[in-house]
Amino acid sequence: MPAKEASGLISRTVSRFRRLWADAANDSEGSLHVSPDLPDKDFEKIRGQMLECLEVRGGEVSARGRAASLGQTYLQLNDTGKTRFLSLIAQHFGPDPNAVGLAIASYQSTEAAERVVAEANLREALYAPRLNLLTQFNALPQGVKFLVDMRADLLRLKDDDPSMNALDTDLKNMLSSWFDVGFLELKRLTWESPAAILEKLIEYESVHEIRSWQDLRNRLDHDRRLYAFFHPRMPEEPLIFVEVALTRGIARDVQIILDVDAPIADPSSADTAIFYSISNTQEGLRGISFGNFLIKRVVESLQRDMPNLKKFSTLSPIPLFRRWLQNAVADGLPGLLTQDDRKQLTAALGERANKGDLIRVLEQPDWHEDEKLAEALKKPLMRLCARYLTKEKKRGHAPFDPVARFHLGNGARIEQLNWMGDNSVNGLKQSFGIMVNYLYDLSDIEENHEHFAREGRIATSSQIRGLSD
Repeated sequence: MPAKEASGLISRTVSRFRRLWADAANDSEGSLHVSPDLPDKDFEKIRGQMLECLEVRGGEVSARGRAASLGQTYLQLNDTGKTRFLSLIAQHFGPDPNAVGLAIASYQSTEAAERVVAEANLREALYAPRLNLLTQFNALPQGVKFLVDMRADLLRLKDDDPSMNALDTDLKNMLSSWFDVGFLELKRLTWESPAAILEKLIEYESVHEIRSWQDLRNRLDHDRRLYAFFHPRMPEEPLIFVEVALTRGIARDVQIILDVDAPIADPSSADTAIFYSISNTQEGLRGISFGNFLIKRVVESLQRDMPNLKKFSTLSPIPLFRRWLQNAVADGLPGLLTQDDRKQLTAALGERANKGDLIRVLEQPDWHEDEKLAEALKKPLMRLCARYLTKEKKRGHAPFDPVARFHLGNGARIEQLNWMGDNSVNGLKQSFGIMVNYLYDLSDIEENHEHFAREGRIATSSQIRGLSD
C-alpha cells in the first residue's frame, strides 16, 4: 500500500476508535492526557491506569469505561510512546516468576496420581495478568480491530526484546483463537458492495496496484470475481482477498488481465479460473494463516456457481527471484550460465560475456526492450527461475520463495513459467518480468500437500522439470 494511502487509512481508523469510545471513556474515572512520547512523568500514570483496569470493581460498565480510557490513551501516543506503553505491559504484567517457580516445584514433587490440582495451579501461575488487560478491549466497539492494530505496532517496534516477544506470543495466541477459520465468513464483493469496503480494496491491494476506480471496476466485472474473508467483529475489514479472472485456458500474461480496455469475456465460455492476486490486509494477523482455506472455499464456490470451470490456476509473481540471483552471482555460485548462454549473450552484447555481466545487463532499465538481448537472456533466466523455485531452500525443505511456499503447501503444482508475464516496473524489479502458474489439480491436491509437508517434495509439470534439470 502506498505510504500516503496507508497513513490516511490509519488516521481514519484512529478517529473512528476515538468517536466510538468517547462516551465510555468520559464516564470512567481515569481518563488521562499524556505527552505523545510517554515521558517518565506520565509513565507511572499509565501503570496506575492499567492496574485500575485489572481491578474488579464497579461492574461491567465501569470496566468498559476504564478499558476505553486506556485505549484512548494509547491512541494519543507516537512510536516512542507506544514502545514504552507496550514495554510496560510486557515487563510489568507477565507471570510472577516466584509463583511459577513454586508451582513447578509443587508439580514436580507431587505423585503422578495426584497431579490434577498441581497442574491447575501451574497453569494459573503461568497465566499472565496482561491477558486480562488485553481481553478487556474485546468488549469495546471495534475492540478486536484495536488489538489487531496494536499487534501490528508491536511487530514493527519490538526488535528483539525478549519481554516484547513474550507479549507478541500472547497477542498472537489470543488472536489465533478469535480468528479461527470457523469464525470467518467468505463474501463475494461486487461493484454494488459498500463504497467503504471497495475503498479498502484499493488501499490494501499488495500484488498489482489498483490505480483508479475504473481499474477496480474492471476487476469486479462479469468475467471477474473477488472474494474476501471477514470476521463478524470486523465486518467492514476484509482480512484477506483474492482476485479471480475467468478465462479460456491458463493465462500467461497479467497485462491482459489488468487491461481496463480489454473486452469483457463471456463467463459461461470460461473453463479456467485464474487467481491472479491474493492480498493479506491486516499486518497484526501476521503468522495467523487462513489463506489456504480461502483458496479452497473460493474453489468450492466457483464450482458450485460455474460448473463449466475445469481448471484452477494462479498467475503469480516470483517476488524474491531477482534478489536470489544477485546473491548467487555475488557468491560465485557455479553453473549459472552454460557455454551456449555465454555465446548468445556475447553475440547480443557485442563483447565477451560471463555470469558477472548478467546482473550488470539486467540492471539496465530498458534491457527487455532490446529484442536481441532479451532473447539471449530468456533461456538462462527461465532455467535459473525454475531452479530457484524447485531447488533453492530457505530452511529445511521449505522453498526460498514465499509465494511458492504458500501454494505448494496448499497442494498446488508448479505448472509453467511465463516470459514477460509482467513487464511492469514492479514485475521487472522482482523477477525480470517472469511469472509462474501454480495449478490446483483437484484430484492431486491432497497427495501433493502430504508429499510436500512430509518430505518437501515439489510437484512440477514436465515443462518445469525440463527447465530445471
